[in-house]
Amino acid sequence: MPAPDPAGEVALLAAVQGAVAAPPVVRVARGMSHFGEHAAGWLAIGLVGAAVHRKDPGRRREWLGSAAAVALAHGASIGVKRVVRRPRPDDPSVRVLVGTPSRLSFPSSHATSTTAAAVLYGGLLRTPIGLVTVPLMALSRLVLGVHYPSDVAAGSALGAGVALVYRRVLRRRTARRKIRS
Repeated sequence: MPAPDPAGEVALLAAVQGAVAAPPVVRVARGMSHFGEHAAGWLAIGLVGAAVHRKDPGRRREWLGSAAAVALAHGASIGVKRVVRRPRPDDPSVRVLVGTPSRLSFPSSHATSTTAAAVLYGGLLRTPIGLVTVPLMALSRLVLGVHYPSDVAAGSALGAGVALVYRRVLRRRTARRKIRS
């Protein structure tokens, strides 16, 4: 049974698909979907960052901690999904163009982990990678027809929240270490 149309989101989803869901775009969106599944691609990047800095214990710890925070963000999104239990879009005007591991939609775990990774890894690299990665991942979820726009917005907010809390914790730990030294 289709979910009620939350504030016209089905129409917006169908409009996005109609405007940009050409085969090359769908291929890229599917690739992004596979990369972001269970945050695996983002976790791999965090581990690569740690490996690159294996001779610098402080930087290595930052990368491992950031990867752990990405995993935490992903886990938080799964927890929220299980509480909210919002079904994925199910409307004849929306084409579902990729498989999903669950039937639950809110929040988008891809948007959550991508935003957390963009904030944290972008900070470590001192580059605003989120300006590109977050909107592209968010759009990919709409192109593929697997999330409502509000799922993606909530996922990004959750990912940013987890990342910012982690950064605050990291700053406090670093300050305590400096005081002890």
